[in-house]
Amino acid sequence: MREIQSPTSNLQSPTSGKTFAEKALARAAGLREVVAGQIVDAAPDVALSHDNTAAIAKIFRALGVARVKDPERLAIALDHAVPAPTTVHATNHAEARKFAAEQGITNFFEVGRGICHQVLSEEAIILPGQLILGADSHTTHYGWLGAFGAGVGRSEMAAIWATGELWLRVPESIKITVDGELPLGVTSKDLCLKIIGDLGADGGLYASVEFHGSAISKMSLESRMVIPNMMAEFGAKNAYLPPDEMVFKWLAPRYARRLEIRDWRLEEQSPISNLQSLALYPDPNANYTATHHYDAGQLEPFVACPHRVDNVKPLAQVRGTRVQQAFIGTCTNGRIEDLAAAAEILRGRRIARGTRLLVIPASSQVLSDALARGYIQTFVDAGAAIGTPGCGPCMGNHLGIPAPGEVTISTANRNFRGRMGTRDSEIYLASPAVVAASAVAGVIADPRDV
Repeated sequence: MREIQSPTSNLQSPTSGKTFAEKALARAAGLREVVAGQIVDAAPDVALSHDNTAAIAKIFRALGVARVKDPERLAIALDHAVPAPTTVHATNHAEARKFAAEQGITNFFEVGRGICHQVLSEEAIILPGQLILGADSHTTHYGWLGAFGAGVGRSEMAAIWATGELWLRVPESIKITVDGELPLGVTSKDLCLKIIGDLGADGGLYASVEFHGSAISKMSLESRMVIPNMMAEFGAKNAYLPPDEMVFKWLAPRYARRLEIRDWRLEEQSPISNLQSLALYPDPNANYTATHHYDAGQLEPFVACPHRVDNVKPLAQVRGTRVQQAFIGTCTNGRIEDLAAAAEILRGRRIARGTRLLVIPASSQVLSDALARGYIQTFVDAGAAIGTPGCGPCMGNHLGIPAPGEVTISTANRNFRGRMGTRDSEIYLASPAVVAASAVAGVIADPRDV
């Protein structure tokens, strides 16, 4: 692969320590080292698309290329409008299925399997230290396992299909250290809202945002997954959490299944060793354009208020706001830990009159686990509506669209005007526990009071 010389002259010294982004993109470009600001020709380990596959395929065919460069590196999930709500959506799904079959794309996930970011994680399709580019802005998600994940446009994705490569500018890096421990009732979602509220929705624009500190390592993996996902709302190009033994042990059996390793036992360590060898870590003397520090113990529940994700206020300031709809799900907070937090609050209670609750697991595996643990029964008993694993109401083209004038409190990642399909409605963002408590109260409520 060739190096593309950057038109900028403000490049770091190649002798300085390396950030995660510099190491990951050097590996993806086949270069010994790169520096922030440099433009490289990188080959992603995985190229992701979803319901937009049909539109990308039209661009791809217009390039005059008959076959994708490497079908083994492509992944497609039907997740944004599932099951198809209109003939247009159904046609898109049909074209995506046809394209996957024609091109020999085996990493294809049908309606009901779940949200692409959750599914690719569960399937161990992307691994630590690897590069994944996706035609979805929340491809930053994969930073939870130490991968470089970034969203790209449809034209760029078509180019990746055709050539297997894409020009990328190596991003500058921001370091955020979080020490201490989150108090009871405070979650990683609250941490993210605090950061975005403090630094702004463009505070991490085209940056690689690295997270470090004792509070991060103490978090469950599902709590960690929230962080790089939400960094898309910070403007980040990618986000990164250092992978540790918890990550390797979670991935190892999934990685083994993917490789069709038979009779493998966790204590043998071989898949874990393979994963460890892929992982990348920044150097202690890496160069950062900004550093920030947070004490997790000083955080409280936060809510992002309409119509910006950085319009963040402490929960106490918006308590009592009437809500007509509550939504638990999405690639941000639709995992089993999130459903468990909601079920704990909803058990033995009913949703308030005049308020409705939608619960949509992030994947079929999450749904299966929630069924086995009795959470789904708890939601049904409380009066909630359960949806097919997928994105649900998040982007406003399918399921759960609010009426004009209604207020929704959601575990999603975006709340700009019209995001859920209705311009004259309001969206508040919060943790699953806050959303569940609000569904019970009929107003925005503190789960610690419930």
